[in-house]
Amino acid sequence: MNRLSWFNVVSLTLGFAFLYIPMLILILYSFNESKLVTVWAGFSTKWYGELLQNEAFLNAAWVTLKVAVFSSTLATVLGTIAAYVMIRSGKFFGRTLFSGMIYAPLVMPEVITGLSLLLLFIGIGLDRGVLTIVLAHTTFSMCYVSVVVSSRLVTFDQSLEEAALDLGCSQAEAFRLVTLPIIAPAVISGWLLAFTLSLDDLVIASFTSGPSATTLPIKIFSAVRLGVSPEINALSTIMIAIVTVGVITASLVSKQQAVRQKKEEQAAERAA
Repeated sequence: MNRLSWFNVVSLTLGFAFLYIPMLILILYSFNESKLVTVWAGFSTKWYGELLQNEAFLNAAWVTLKVAVFSSTLATVLGTIAAYVMIRSGKFFGRTLFSGMIYAPLVMPEVITGLSLLLLFIGIGLDRGVLTIVLAHTTFSMCYVSVVVSSRLVTFDQSLEEAALDLGCSQAEAFRLVTLPIIAPAVISGWLLAFTLSLDDLVIASFTSGPSATTLPIKIFSAVRLGVSPEINALSTIMIAIVTVGVITASLVSKQQAVRQKKEEQAAERAA
């Protein structure tokens, strides 16, 4: 087993410190008594209470949550289908173009994506609101789901699906009963990734949102331009906690799924 050199240890320490120390400071000052975010005046949770009474932030949080749930679910369905088509359909006419259109949002600047979607919605006469944000977030997050699911389908043993077909299952039944449970960790990971991207998005949402639908990142950005308040620290702390719980839950589910799959494979080998 290779030991980490002092250079690697220092690099990892500085990298993690650069990433997480600002978050820890933000969490610490969310419990600050003072209105000044840079002056510690004692421990207090009053800013969380103030946050719960701020109707503007609560409405923006509700819009963001709705958009994230709907867009990530729709992106997961479409991204899984796209990944299945690319991996299982072999070579077909237009496959290169199809793959390029799926992966294009990965490298496309968000400003270009947001502006093009804005022009599209204006061209078809669709009023900007929750629906347009959901469509926009689905468009750019679907490619991430497709990449995650494709990586799992590449290593998937197709003989299991072929065995189900030989036993009388239809193509849809084989996918639902055999393929989908095996690739479920990748599908869940793709959904969580799309959900996180939707929660975090500011640029595309600023182009596709309307007066009746303001997301939380847009609200926070507008508030920060007037100065950082302790309420924003409290709100950011809550968002960090939600993402942390989601990541830990997904890791535990994926680990349990992998352990269960390994036990099933060992049982199948013993039976053979």
